[in-house]
Amino acid sequence: MAAAAAQEAEPACLQSFELYESESRFYVFGTNTDRTVWRLLKIDRSETPELDIDECSTVYTHAEYLELLSGLGEEHRSTGGVKSVTKFYGIIGFVKFLGPFYMLIITDQRKIGEIFDHPVYQVTKTSMVELANSKSRSTFLNSRDENRYKKILNTLDLRKDFFFSYSYPIMRGLQKNLSDPQEGWSLYESTFVWNEFLTRRIRNCLQSTLWTVALVYGFFKQDKLAISGKDIMFTLIARRSRHYAGTRYLKRGVNEKGRVANDVETEQIVYEAVPMPTEVSSVVQNRGSIPLFWSQDTSKLNIKPDIILHEKDKTYEATKLHFENLRGRYGNPIIILNLIKTRERRESMLRREFDKAIRIINQLFSEENHLRFLHWDLHKNSEGKPTNVLDVLLKVAFRALRLTEFFYCQVAPPTGSETAPHWPALLHSHDPYFCDENSNSDISQEDISGSSDSSGNGTTEDKAETSELPQLKPPIFQKGVLRTNCIDCLDRTNVAQYAYGLAALGHQLHALGCVESPELGLGAPVAHHLMHFYERMGDTLAVQYSGSAAHNKIFSAKRGHLKLFIRSQEFVRTLQRHYSNACIDANKQAAINLFLGYFQPKQGSPALWELESSSEEHNNGSFAHTSDSIKRVNSDGSILSVSNASISGCSGCHNELLTAAQPDVSTELQSPKVESDLVYENEITSPNETKMSNSRYTPTLSHDRIHDAPSSQLEPSNDSGDSNFLDLEWLSNSGNSSDERSLAISTPDAHLSTENVISDIVPETMENQVPGVQAQKLPEQFVQWVNDGDTFWF
Repeated sequence: MAAAAAQEAEPACLQSFELYESESRFYVFGTNTDRTVWRLLKIDRSETPELDIDECSTVYTHAEYLELLSGLGEEHRSTGGVKSVTKFYGIIGFVKFLGPFYMLIITDQRKIGEIFDHPVYQVTKTSMVELANSKSRSTFLNSRDENRYKKILNTLDLRKDFFFSYSYPIMRGLQKNLSDPQEGWSLYESTFVWNEFLTRRIRNCLQSTLWTVALVYGFFKQDKLAISGKDIMFTLIARRSRHYAGTRYLKRGVNEKGRVANDVETEQIVYEAVPMPTEVSSVVQNRGSIPLFWSQDTSKLNIKPDIILHEKDKTYEATKLHFENLRGRYGNPIIILNLIKTRERRESMLRREFDKAIRIINQLFSEENHLRFLHWDLHKNSEGKPTNVLDVLLKVAFRALRLTEFFYCQVAPPTGSETAPHWPALLHSHDPYFCDENSNSDISQEDISGSSDSSGNGTTEDKAETSELPQLKPPIFQKGVLRTNCIDCLDRTNVAQYAYGLAALGHQLHALGCVESPELGLGAPVAHHLMHFYERMGDTLAVQYSGSAAHNKIFSAKRGHLKLFIRSQEFVRTLQRHYSNACIDANKQAAINLFLGYFQPKQGSPALWELESSSEEHNNGSFAHTSDSIKRVNSDGSILSVSNASISGCSGCHNELLTAAQPDVSTELQSPKVESDLVYENEITSPNETKMSNSRYTPTLSHDRIHDAPSSQLEPSNDSGDSNFLDLEWLSNSGNSSDERSLAISTPDAHLSTENVISDIVPETMENQVPGVQAQKLPEQFVQWVNDGDTFWF
């Protein structure tokens, strides 16, 4: 009877685990938070080619768990009994190199926030448990290759910026979780679950995700903001894509499946910080590398390596696939904000090619699927007074927000007994007031309420009567996304994302009834808090991708920091980034490739480090050996006046194909209807993408056309201008006006509480900085270089 009762009370997830070992098996006991319900997992330790896992179907009470544990000790008494190994908080997955399987587990965690009472945790300690027993372990105990693979994998520090939640699908946006709730298997297929490959074996074996956690890599920060007498919970999340993932110079541009480097989804969530909030809002934006085939050599001698444009995709099919994938994720419209330079040879070449690609693709797309774009040189426009660019970017953000809108809806508190879990309806769509995300926003309250009952428990009328919500407002759904990029998608991109976040925050707070006007200016107190959030996010993402914190020149200038301090900080970070790119990134990339399953070791095949040291060996055999025409634009950023010889990075391991056959990617214009990314799993760029020629230019080779559009239709249109979604003349006008209303708010927002008012700091001129410079006792030549020389910020 006790077991039957426990079966009925079985939790949706296990949150605490205990690992025991015998000579022949590992035993994993999992329990819920209250330790009232227990499950058992058995793992075979014999030397088998495949993982052998068995899940016991019985659900145990705590007393039955203790009794079972005692019985297992008696059963294995002749071979040494059952010993406790460790307590842990979730299985990251299983990995195999050349020898036995290893189980990766989380042995410590830290709560970093919560979304509607669903805790979010950061990984703070992990462990790798070898599954082999004493007999089979001796075979690989002294294997140099096996130990080297383990050391490479440990290079990826899971204690930094990996987070998860047991009960909230943190890998998906709030709008998707409410309007299209999913759980279990499908969640691991998300673009943003980094341990999808590592968990694949156990999920295939058990057909369950009960024992694993889904890790998201990126950034998570949450805090309460006091606005107009209300406590508002603000959450900023950045999710890095696991597709075409890697480090700065080793992952650039796009691969053949349309995946781009440094693809990051940013979401900000806002709701009132009360026990049971009834209104929620979120907005999503995206950053990613320029979706063309381009690369850069990693050089110890050149701080600005050459940009190499590979002319292997004359019809821009990979670029088109990328935007189709974005449309499948976010809908229409896709708005492109391209911030690269127009006056530098390296970047201007990519700008012209990207503009050509967009215009050609728009001729292939239907009118409703046309890409909206704006090419705007942030660096050029930041000369003089860098903070002026924030005014312009805010204008762009308001125009983009009008096209994409944002997500807002009301949700109903759970009905039933007082012991019902907090907000179960949020994740499982039992009671929330929402409609399908493809519906129109002007829906009647009857329609909204009518969509609330998907559980089959009670009628809509009963639920409406028990709801204590005020009169329902129609939901608003975000349709489309703003995609921002510069060269690295780090520094300039982060400034633009802050401006869009500020524009969206005003609309979110207005929807929640916190402010009367949906437009927040740069002088509003909450804008300073938001800048801190985005600055922290920018630093975190920059370290992950490039090895140093972000170049925060504009943010620093907005705070009124000394010009000398800003430039010296930019110089130091540039050197940090260069050192990381030249000396550390190859090892980091190798670890990422192992973790994500991009490279899988095999007996008799070249080892990972052999591919790193010799790209020619890697390209022999199963890889096609073809030439691509390239354009190389030289840099003038050499530290020494010598040839910029490149270091061999991880060029081989980036491109290793998995043995499992991958389905063909559809090239149709229709966007996918589901979020599943199975067709993109573990794809690696073909060796053609990274093959480079030492010559400055190679004549273009013939290319097969991917679609049947005649060549006359593939020429860019004669439309002039750098934008097709706003007026550049209007954008360049001075002032901070938005489309219809003024955004020039130099004083704190009248609707915000005075306790949050932060006085603006007026930037000083260099004449007023002399005492500060002298106090630092810096060499006069250095001060003159900082004052008059060129900045390293780019």
